[in-house]
Amino acid sequence: MEKRKNILLLLLIMSLLLSGCADSVSYELLEQREPVGFWYGIWHGFITPIAFICSLFMDNVSIYAVYNNGGWYDFGYLLGMGGFIGCNK
Repeated sequence: MEKRKNILLLLLIMSLLLSGCADSVSYELLEQREPVGFWYGIWHGFITPIAFICSLFMDNVSIYAVYNNGGWYDFGYLLGMGGFIGCNK
């Protein structure tokens, strides 16, 4: 049980550190940005739980990139979100 707590704590710390790599763009600059694709979708899907918690307290944080390229970003986003769903036996 102690090992499981340590692993969960380590995952929480890693998620918090990695969420610092999240991208933030103001609406005024969206037209100047190149749309993000599949790999950003995976990353944004993976950090969604942390980004969601941050978005509750900060107005400039969003869980989804509005400057995406469409289907491939969405596909990557879903795959990234799936990283938190494990198969328990």
